[in-house]
Amino acid sequence: MHTQLSHVTDWVFDLDNTLYRADANFFKQIDVKMTDFIARYLSLESEAASLLRKEYWAEYGTTLSGLMAVHDMDPAEFLDYVHDVDLDILRPDPMMRAQIKALPGRKLIYTNGSKGHARNVAGHLNLFDLFDGSFGIEDANYIPKPKRETYEIFNRVFDVDPTKAIFFEDNVFNLEVPKAMGMVTVLVTSDADFSDAPEVVRPSGQTTTAHWVDFTTSDLPKWLSDHAG
Repeated sequence: MHTQLSHVTDWVFDLDNTLYRADANFFKQIDVKMTDFIARYLSLESEAASLLRKEYWAEYGTTLSGLMAVHDMDPAEFLDYVHDVDLDILRPDPMMRAQIKALPGRKLIYTNGSKGHARNVAGHLNLFDLFDGSFGIEDANYIPKPKRETYEIFNRVFDVDPTKAIFFEDNVFNLEVPKAMGMVTVLVTSDADFSDAPEVVRPSGQTTTAHWVDFTTSDLPKWLSDHAG
């Protein structure tokens, strides 16, 4: 066990592009479905819907938050639609399972997606049974990371002492608040191309310069083996 992790009792993992490699391009399916939903919901052409998706994503943290704030949209239908995707593009990683299973203490999933999405994806990856709980956007009253309020809700729900927790996340901006709270932070990177995403929510931004990132890895199972074993 790495000395910087000897105090950790809660291991908190983001879901998408963290528990599986971002360069699997799985999340692009969700992007496409969000654009389709917006086009249908607001009667827009696809290009206009795509621009609006990125605008809301940048301004509100998630596309869903923007649709709720501006259009008073009920989130349930949106979440069901955009998370109805083909999971077969994702392949379970036996090493990931072994390393997460071996971690001492609680293991928790914390996603800006829905709890159902977390269950489906982590279940498909053969990981869901290893976790002691999962926290979805509906549990946060649809307040997304990186807003501080949502982390505070998460900590209350699971009685997490942030000074004894570690947070794994692919979006560098989602790690700033956890670090300020006292968590150890690990940025999970990949070779995926996120140039299409707004800069403020682009996972690969500031990977080496963000002072709130304690560790960076492009191979999470190996990092867990090297640091938490």
